[in-house]
Amino acid sequence: MQDYGVGIFDSTYTKSALKKAIKKGLIKVNGERASTATMISGGEKITLQGTESNQAHKSFIYRLKVLFEDEYLAVVHKPAGILVNGNTFKTIANALPSNIKPSPLKDACRPQPVHRLDYATTGVLMVGKTSSSIRTLNRLFEQKSIRKEYFAVTIGQMREMSGEISSMINDKPALSEYKVLKTVTSERFEQLNLVTLNPKTGRRHQLRKHLNELGHPILGDRDYYLEGLLLKGKGMYLHAARLEFIHPFTGKSLIIEDDLPKKFKNIFP
Repeated sequence: MQDYGVGIFDSTYTKSALKKAIKKGLIKVNGERASTATMISGGEKITLQGTESNQAHKSFIYRLKVLFEDEYLAVVHKPAGILVNGNTFKTIANALPSNIKPSPLKDACRPQPVHRLDYATTGVLMVGKTSSSIRTLNRLFEQKSIRKEYFAVTIGQMREMSGEISSMINDKPALSEYKVLKTVTSERFEQLNLVTLNPKTGRRHQLRKHLNELGHPILGDRDYYLEGLLLKGKGMYLHAARLEFIHPFTGKSLIIEDDLPKKFKNIFP
């Protein structure tokens, strides 16, 4: 049930959110309370308590830049300072209906993000437009079949110009690759580095935690920083720059890129 249900309800955006709804007893299959082990074979009536009221909520009118779109999925630019989804009105998820074209396919649904970016992070965000695409894209992210590349500005003189960072995050193994592309001297921070990052796992705040563990936190990160070296008022310098994947429905190889924000270019012209 947990795998099948992703994407069939407007009010449940992710696999983890669906799991919580199941545990709370909000989902029923043919009138019976569902569990994460409930098997779906087709033809069942699946209901979510409160679905009717959730469907009636208004869209958040907020202009988004659409980087790619077809009848199955879309990729948008996520600005800094806005949540992807959550228990608030002003989210990317609630802004999608006014920015994304409705899918003409029979299992079309309210467009939903299929992965997350932190509140202060900018960059590429993938969206599913049908129930089947949401489930499939969630599975591809879980299987690490979608390659993600980030850019960050880090603080301090990094000893190695490239390498791997491996540690346990929330009791699970986490692995990130990094490469230093450019450096500039800084009176306050000694040195600033433009770094490209490739997360091999998908733990919460993984890149931010890994760079902080390395002793070179991300410039402007208000949660993971070195004492006395917190940059305030400029936001966090972490940008999701690229998604590379095989389109699960058309079979085409796609690379979707989002240009570096101006504040990055101000440091590294």
